[in-house]
Amino acid sequence: MKKILITGVAGFIGYHLVNLLKEKYEIIGIDNINEYYSPQLKLDRLKELGINDKIVYGKILESHKIKSFKFYKINLEDLTKLEYIFKNYKFDCIINLAAQAGVRYSLENPAAYLNSNIIGFFNIIESAKKYKINKIIFASSSSVYGDNKKIPFSEDDRTDTPISFYAATKKCNEILAYNYYYLYNISMIGLRFFTVYGPWGRPDMAYFIFTDKILKGETITLFNEGKLRRDFTYIDDIIKGIELLLEDVLEKNITEFNIYNIGNNKPVNILNFVNILEEILGKKANIEYKPLQPGDLIETFADIDKLKERISFKPDTDIKEGLFKFVEWYKNYYKIRGCYDKKD
Repeated sequence: MKKILITGVAGFIGYHLVNLLKEKYEIIGIDNINEYYSPQLKLDRLKELGINDKIVYGKILESHKIKSFKFYKINLEDLTKLEYIFKNYKFDCIINLAAQAGVRYSLENPAAYLNSNIIGFFNIIESAKKYKINKIIFASSSSVYGDNKKIPFSEDDRTDTPISFYAATKKCNEILAYNYYYLYNISMIGLRFFTVYGPWGRPDMAYFIFTDKILKGETITLFNEGKLRRDFTYIDDIIKGIELLLEDVLEKNITEFNIYNIGNNKPVNILNFVNILEEILGKKANIEYKPLQPGDLIETFADIDKLKERISFKPDTDIKEGLFKFVEWYKNYYKIRGCYDKKD
C-alpha cells in the first residue's frame, strides 16, 4: 500500500475521504479538533473511523475498525509535533484539507486564519521539502474568485482581489505552493472547492443551519434579499474526484503545479434551495431578508472543464437527491424528540 498523509481528517471532507480510500492506502490522519463548530461532531466522525480511545494531544492512535488508518491530534502550527510524523513515516503524497473555514468568521477572528491557513500550510510544505515528499494536493476555495464578474469561474480568471480574509489566506496558499513547486520541484495541486454539502457536514453551512431552524420553527436569514446563487456540490462527487486525482498524481512521474475547480457546474438559487428543503422536510420556513454581508459572493459557478479533461470528473448528484440524503442523516444523528435537539 502507498502511504498518504491527510490533514483535517475529523473534518467533513477529510472524514469521507478516509472512508473512501481506506482499502487502497495506508493513511495517517491529522486534526486538532478545534471548537469552531461542535467538537462532538468531529469526535463522532472519528468514532465512525474507529478512533474510540481517549484522544491525547501528540499521541498516535490506531483505528479499531480500519487497519490502514492511524490518527494523530496536533495543531499544524506545532512544527515539533508535525515533524515527528514526517520523521517516522515516508509519505507518497500529502492531502492537506486542514484549515480554519468560514468566510464570516474570518471577519471576527482573522488571527485563527493566519495561524491555521498560512502558518499551518507553510509547516506542511516546508516539512515536505525537508523530508523529500514531492506530491501534495491541497484545499483551496472558490472564495478566491472574489468579486469576479465573469461567470462561470475559470482557473484562468484573475484571483488577486479577495473580498474576505479567508479568501486571502487561500490565495496565499496557492502562491506559496507555486513557489515551492518552482524552487524545490514539489508537485502542487490545489483544489478550489465549491460549497460542499451532505451527510456529516459542517453545522456552520447554510443547508445545515436552514434544516435545523426550519424543523425548530425558527427564522432563517437570507442575505441580499435571497438573490444569491451557489454551486452546491455533493460530498460523494467531491471525494470521488479527489480519489481519481490522487490515483493520477501517483501514477505520473512528473513535477507539476496545477489549480482545479471542483464543483457541480450547476448553481442553485438560494430561494429555490430553501423551497426544496421545505418540500423534503414537509415544513415551511420563516424567512428574514437582510442585505449582502461583507465578504459574501453573489454567485459561485464552477467551470470544471479542466478537471473533466484530466480525470473525466463528472458530478452526478442533483440538489434534491443530495439534500434528501443529508436530511436522512440529520434525522438519524440528532434524533427526534418533538424537535431536533443537538448534542452539546
